[in-house]
Amino acid sequence: MSPTLSRRDLLRLAGTAAAATAVPALSACAGAPPAPPAAAPGTFTVYWNAGHDYRAYRAVVAAFEQAHKVKVNLQKYQWPDLRTRLLADFASGTVPDLVEEPGGWVQEFAVSGNARPLQDFVDRDGQAMGFPADWQPVTVERNSYQGKVYGVQLHLTCNTLLYNRAMLREAGLEAPATWEEFLAAARRLTKDGVYGVALNQDPGYVWPWLVQAGVTPYDPGSGRIMEPRQAAVEAMQFQADLIHKHKVAPVPVSSTDYSGPQKLFSAGRAAMILTGPWDLDPIRKTSPDLELGVAPPLRHRARGTQAAGVSMFVPARAARPELSWDFIKRVTTLEVERAATKETGMLMPRRSWAELPEVRGDAGIKVFADALPTAQDSSQQVRLTGRLGEWEEQLKVMYQQVLIQNQPAAEALDAFAKAAEGFLR
Repeated sequence: MSPTLSRRDLLRLAGTAAAATAVPALSACAGAPPAPPAAAPGTFTVYWNAGHDYRAYRAVVAAFEQAHKVKVNLQKYQWPDLRTRLLADFASGTVPDLVEEPGGWVQEFAVSGNARPLQDFVDRDGQAMGFPADWQPVTVERNSYQGKVYGVQLHLTCNTLLYNRAMLREAGLEAPATWEEFLAAARRLTKDGVYGVALNQDPGYVWPWLVQAGVTPYDPGSGRIMEPRQAAVEAMQFQADLIHKHKVAPVPVSSTDYSGPQKLFSAGRAAMILTGPWDLDPIRKTSPDLELGVAPPLRHRARGTQAAGVSMFVPARAARPELSWDFIKRVTTLEVERAATKETGMLMPRRSWAELPEVRGDAGIKVFADALPTAQDSSQQVRLTGRLGEWEEQLKVMYQQVLIQNQPAAEALDAFAKAAEGFLR
């Protein structure tokens, strides 16, 4: 296991160990997910996100089972529980065959030796499957370590502006393109119980603002954090002022649910949100009469956004890596990407996906697809230190101090940088 697990991970592992030794009546109440039963012969175990159980992937599972005469044990988790289960598996040595991860874990577990390099498979099959040539470059970089591929991107997403066309039209507004236009629009739109914008409580939503402000989160050469610092302060304070100074956004609710802004938007209580394609389908299903608009990422010093999305990797101790690789190949074909996008609106990492008629013909998805080449992976340099857990823990503290508690951004960022310097040295 990694010698650099965060305090949060150690607590999770402790909880898992305690649950394993508790009596049954108590273990049912344990916070950690229960250990899965031992895999039966002929079972192929996959850890998957509960929200990604798409029909398109179920079809892949069925074909995989038929081809290899195995039963796929698709275990679905929320991300925190998946990580807890996975860390416990690494400690015990009993691991699944394949893992879907939320972005960032591939390099982290490559550093710690818990992920298997896939370069031998890529060298053999990459050209035939279009990898890496047909994948957006950022997805290959974020899943490689020391020149070797350790993971393959499944979804590539980014964050941009969603807005209520009717509300903006009634206010005589066009979709904003800059921070200044965004603030002006939010002010005009805030009235009669409607907020101009709703911000997310999840600290991951801070990165597009920092990208647009031209901030480098961490420079391993100099050791400098969140520089230029004044630009980082400006980006954080701008968000806080939307809530506490201009009163155009509600105070985010601290929770593990990132769907709050989408629900306000769908209910007509927020005119704009900054989010990803994962909210397109819920909005269309819950508010079919809402005139949904999607605009390119905002511009400040630069126009850009944050690269996000999930990847797959094979644990180092997985018993059947050939089967694991075959599943990866099957689930990342252009045909499966097409089916998953048609089903859910999810964005995909293949360059050829962005040129599909279904993508170019959907006004919302097209805007997201066109933004993908501007997307940056802001946590990669931190991941390569093996200290991503501590970084994310401190980022959450800083984000909530500024956005929820209205602590001055300069003060909170200084404290964040000091803490990060302590564990990144």
